[in-house]
Amino acid sequence: MAVWAIGDIQGCYKSFRALLEKINFDASQDKLWVAGDLVNRGEGSLETLEYLYSIKESVEIILGNHDITLIAAYYGIKKSNPSIDPILESSEAKKLIDWLRGQKFLHVDYQLGYCMAHAGISPEFDLGMAIMYAKGVEEKLQSDQASIWLEQMFKKGSNRFNRDASLIDIDRYIVSAFTRMRFCDADHRLDFDQKGPPTDELREKGLIPWFECNDRKDIDLRIIIGHWSTLGFYEDEHVLALDTGCLWGGQLTAARIDSDEVEIVSIDCEKKEKSEVEKTTSPDASKN
Repeated sequence: MAVWAIGDIQGCYKSFRALLEKINFDASQDKLWVAGDLVNRGEGSLETLEYLYSIKESVEIILGNHDITLIAAYYGIKKSNPSIDPILESSEAKKLIDWLRGQKFLHVDYQLGYCMAHAGISPEFDLGMAIMYAKGVEEKLQSDQASIWLEQMFKKGSNRFNRDASLIDIDRYIVSAFTRMRFCDADHRLDFDQKGPPTDELREKGLIPWFECNDRKDIDLRIIIGHWSTLGFYEDEHVLALDTGCLWGGQLTAARIDSDEVEIVSIDCEKKEKSEVEKTTSPDASKN
């Protein structure tokens, strides 16, 4: 059995299946971890969901900001667009959305020594806190009141963790941190506006990648992330970043994580330009 982690698919179904073929993925015996953003902008979002649902016993899926936006569109909270219309218009829409609502914001595997969150884990959270807070928002997304709660997630929230804030503000921070963060400042304040790569100019302004923040709470497991296509493939002892920009004409990347040495396999993807109609929103902003 092999365990493979893969970066953001974003509806690039043909590239996704080509990568699975290249790594000889066998759903009957292998495991696949997907780091979120399964859908949106790519031409095969429906096919991607249908396939992952068909092998659901063999996958661990983390929700990304685009997946949350799809669920919000299903409830009428956000506008749809041509890339996700086929999902919402499918006769299987309810089944697929209910299944997606049942996915996690954080996956943890102590035996393998990895955890996975779409954007990462807030510098304010140790692993125990991250697990607790992820479980809390997962339960709300899976509840009968999901649409009411989710609508609140798209309102402006705080970029700084505050235990004394209202419960809904804390939830907004938790969801945004797990699905949208890239940079933070010296005070662990998250910056949700910057989407480019880390640069000297940004560092001079005091903005650094969240995983480089001083006094970040210890996470004993290596964190697999997606979300940051402009960062591209990146690995150190703490982080394994796998969003290599397939949607933007880059690559789709998989990492085998069940052996001592991580094996990296990538395929080139066809370039797809983002149209105005495909600029969908995500919790707390239309900036992702």
